[in-house]
Amino acid sequence: MKKTTIISIIMFALILLLLDACASDKSNVVEKPDIPAEKNICFALYTVNNNIMKMSAQFYPRHEGQSTKVRLDIKKNGKWKKIAASRIDPVAWNAVFKVRSWDSSKDYKYRILYDNDPPYSGIIRHDPVEKDVIVAAAFTGNSPGPGGGKVSKQDVVEYINKIDPDVLLFTGDQVYDHNRHTEHWLEFGETFGEMIKTRPVICLPDDHDVGHGNLWGANGVACKKDWDGGYLKPASYVNMVQRQQTSHMPDPFDATPVERGITVYYTSVNVGGIDFAIIEDRKFKSGCNGVAPKGFGPRPDHIDKPGYDPKTFDLPDKKLLGDRQLEFLDQWGQDWKGTVIKCVVSQTVFSMTSNYHSKNKIFYYADFDSNGWPQTGRNKAIEAMRKCYAFHICGDQHLSTIVHYGVDDWRDSNYSFCVPSIANLYPRWWAPKEKAVKAINDGREHTGDYYDGFGNKITVLAHTNPVKTGRQPAELHDRMPGFGIVSFDKTTRDIKLECWPRKIDPTDPANAKHQYTGWPRTINQIDNYNRKAAGYLPTLSFNKPDPIVQVIDESNNEVVYTLRIKGNIFTPKVFKKGLYTVKAGSNKLNKKIKGLTAMESQNYETINVKL
Repeated sequence: MKKTTIISIIMFALILLLLDACASDKSNVVEKPDIPAEKNICFALYTVNNNIMKMSAQFYPRHEGQSTKVRLDIKKNGKWKKIAASRIDPVAWNAVFKVRSWDSSKDYKYRILYDNDPPYSGIIRHDPVEKDVIVAAAFTGNSPGPGGGKVSKQDVVEYINKIDPDVLLFTGDQVYDHNRHTEHWLEFGETFGEMIKTRPVICLPDDHDVGHGNLWGANGVACKKDWDGGYLKPASYVNMVQRQQTSHMPDPFDATPVERGITVYYTSVNVGGIDFAIIEDRKFKSGCNGVAPKGFGPRPDHIDKPGYDPKTFDLPDKKLLGDRQLEFLDQWGQDWKGTVIKCVVSQTVFSMTSNYHSKNKIFYYADFDSNGWPQTGRNKAIEAMRKCYAFHICGDQHLSTIVHYGVDDWRDSNYSFCVPSIANLYPRWWAPKEKAVKAINDGREHTGDYYDGFGNKITVLAHTNPVKTGRQPAELHDRMPGFGIVSFDKTTRDIKLECWPRKIDPTDPANAKHQYTGWPRTINQIDNYNRKAAGYLPTLSFNKPDPIVQVIDESNNEVVYTLRIKGNIFTPKVFKKGLYTVKAGSNKLNKKIKGLTAMESQNYETINVKL
């Protein structure tokens, strides 16, 4: 936090729960200052979705007796107009605004008014549906110290404002302090507020944000050791963090709290025709204690000895996303209204793509913190994503990668981009001891088809293993920090992935060669379900361009996939022989064709479809 605005904050009074006690936690986690802040409003975050605008104004902690009333104005027809009022939450110190019937076709200047303070102002952008290319900037790992965390991060703010992305994606570990989230969340806002206040933001708290080194949330129960499954902190602390980081996002798909009243935030945001599903890939994940046999590692979540059978770890009662989020992904994947491309945003990658950990380069064959485990849960998550051809953006690993997921075979599913840390607290390397099943042979080490430490099929296409870069300060640059830029081209359906080091301006054409090795890379939307076809349905010729097409297996009435096709000609592939139903429509699936037979060859018949 800037020295001039540092708040002296008394440590929390944490009233711990009895083991597995009540359904709600009444612990007091309020952080109170002992000196006044130099200003009251720190920063603000917002999203607009389905004509609902939500905003969270983050305040510095208030003194007793100070006003809690906050007002939001927008500038309309040249005049300021009050559109909402709220009150400052006495725990999270934020005020949340929710405005329905929002006109998302226009930009609006906004100002937040509190007491006699100067207004805090920014811009709520229109939904950029007219743009051919929607650009997202993605981040993770905001180290406050080790790994160059004390080096100014204003280069990130400057370059992001020059790139001018349509949406910002913070995938986790915005805060590393495990006990004083509010103080360091304010520091985060002081650092990045200037790029946040003028564009929509997706923000996901990860393990460090809620006071964990690693998190297996186990549906919200209390725990004493993180690998047992559950949360170490009181529910009130977790809820405070989540309110501060996520209350500006659209309401959850299903707002039912998990154990102990811990809230959820999984939801979706559509920006310019790119539909982002926001999932919580830690909250429902089962604990791993006792899964691996004793003697294979120094602690329950790490295996450092060979000779184990990863199949024995895939226990039937172990969850990853949990049933609720799988149901969400299923429904989200079938809803294509106003959508051209689907993208999932989560905390971390669904594979184990790091082997060496820490500056001491300790080798692990398997790490249960990765979402390569549990394998069945991982495969269910990938299967849900690929059924709508969704791309995957994530963070957390302290190591940037491009991984093409495989379930039944290598490269049969969707792509993921795990972005680099803003400042890398804890270095990791992808350098497996086993050779690739099929190497790419492009001159780079450790790329190709592999089994990860849990036996999952993965294809590693790029990685940012730490090296001596020769750039100063070495503590920052040698751990390969930076950010990701993802460009979604709605006309071609191409998805371009860029991975930029810190202190290099991406807008300068002379710097194109300075991206991390393996980037940029361009894939196509259709590549996100690369499974080999067992047959094809008749070619469909539509009277309107770019309709939604859904293929349903008549033997079990299951949706095979749903996609907004490019153009008006489409030959659906299927993965077993039999009879299928196709539904289609421009924004709703209001046309149905039953009894289509899968054949081995393509283009054996053309059906004209009038929508």
